[in-house]
Amino acid sequence: MYNILICDDDLDIVSALRIYLSSEGYGIFEAHTGREAIEAVRQNDIHLILMDIMMPEMDGISATSKLREEFNIPIILLTAKGEDTDKVLGLNIGADDYVTKPFNPVEVIARVKSQLRRYTLLGGMEVRPDHYVIGGVDLDDAGKSVTVDGEPVSLTPTEFAILRLLMQNPGKVFSSGAIYAHVSGGAALSAESSVAVHIRHLREKIEITPSEPRYIKVVWGQGYKFEEAGK
Repeated sequence: MYNILICDDDLDIVSALRIYLSSEGYGIFEAHTGREAIEAVRQNDIHLILMDIMMPEMDGISATSKLREEFNIPIILLTAKGEDTDKVLGLNIGADDYVTKPFNPVEVIARVKSQLRRYTLLGGMEVRPDHYVIGGVDLDDAGKSVTVDGEPVSLTPTEFAILRLLMQNPGKVFSSGAIYAHVSGGAALSAESSVAVHIRHLREKIEITPSEPRYIKVVWGQGYKFEEAGK
């Protein structure tokens, strides 16, 4: 099942789109600002975004630009008739299509299906629960492989398990104890303190500058999290 994020500060529009799209079997997520949309995509398995242009906190143009730094999923802008300049700008910074309000639900569904079909067939998006890509790090759980900026990286089983846990939950902080409990199995780690050693080894393998990590960040006094540089 494909998951669609609807982002609009007009609750009536969100409700209408939810009804139309859920009737087609899509999973629906909701956001009401650009910032909420970015967080929703980082925290959930989203396959397409319907993004309003005019929103508080962060508008749809800024959110689209930010999302394109991390994700390649289709983005369809929801625009008003007088927003022609914004339509062009949105397409130039990475939006894939737009629908003008007031919209015809048949048109919305057709455009959603078209974008999902195109990205799936062209390989721009592959729905796999065992495949995680954040920034330049690509983890294939089924194949037990990791590449960084296209180059294969050799990890120990424990390092792989830690990286998988962090990449499955981008932005979420895990304490050393939680990481230990998740990956040890009673044998892989001899003591909780050794988590720091495995994190250090991971950084040496996936970071350009391990002392200034792009991906595996420490939250002092709390634990570790995985995120892309600048987030």
